[in-house]
Amino acid sequence: MILVITPETVVPNEQEIINQMFHEGLDLLHIRKPWINKEEMTDFINEIDHSFYAQLVLHTHYELGKEYSISRFHFREQDRKEGKYKPLMIENIISTSVHNITTYNILEKEWEYAFISPFFPSISKKGYGVDSTVMDSVRQRNNPEVKLIGLGGIDADHIHEAFDAGVDGVALLGAIWESNEPLNVFKECRKNALSS
Repeated sequence: MILVITPETVVPNEQEIINQMFHEGLDLLHIRKPWINKEEMTDFINEIDHSFYAQLVLHTHYELGKEYSISRFHFREQDRKEGKYKPLMIENIISTSVHNITTYNILEKEWEYAFISPFFPSISKKGYGVDSTVMDSVRQRNNPEVKLIGLGGIDADHIHEAFDAGVDGVALLGAIWESNEPLNVFKECRKNALSS
């Protein structure tokens, strides 16, 4: 499974690139734009082909889910601890983020999957994840109920290492959006993932 997370800032032709990635086999798109308001989010979603709405995951403005038939919602670690997901867990698919395998192992089965990061040194956040041991700790995974998604520094050269470590999928961010050719990078990542 390959997921892409949107950059926090708007990228030229972003929704056009997103539609092309979906046509090339993108599984899920996480819309993570913490600084935009509801109207801007509405405009953003409207530019994505409606046939892909079931594959969109909202990080904010969850109320737009009903309007767009989006039933996937992601909750930050802090929001999970505060129980903010509880009103949305019925009839929806929820995901979250963790930063160590111990936290992941105690997640309840209501979570479809969890991001674990940083897997490698981050591409988009310079210096983040340089001393990370998350990838090594994946071997201590003992939660069969929740899928595990590797995040952080994953690109076409490292994607097979993430799958070899035992994750169920990967999330791409910097590799895609820091590139001058995001669609080609996605295609290369997907090709390498399918061959691992």
